[in-house]
Amino acid sequence: MNDRAHELARRQGELRARIALQRTALASHSGGLERVLGAADKALAGVDWLKAHPEVVGVTVAVVVVISPRRTWRWGKRAFYVWRGWQTVRNSLLGAR
Repeated sequence: MNDRAHELARRQGELRARIALQRTALASHSGGLERVLGAADKALAGVDWLKAHPEVVGVTVAVVVVISPRRTWRWGKRAFYVWRGWQTVRNSLLGAR
């Protein structure tokens, strides 16, 4: 091998060692994120379960409407306004691109 090939091999070895150290440091610093991301994974699993079992959502909504129709209507209006506000914000941000 010529000198250039030796230099490239040496540099590659140094870079690989530096990458290994950075991965180790990143793994040690990301311990707090694991708990938060685990909670997010559980929430997404719950959403997936609800998508697979829409009858549970329907029955729950029906029970709440029967028990307290006035409160359900009030919270439904609030949820609608929040949803419409989110749609407006999202559309304005997507239009700004």
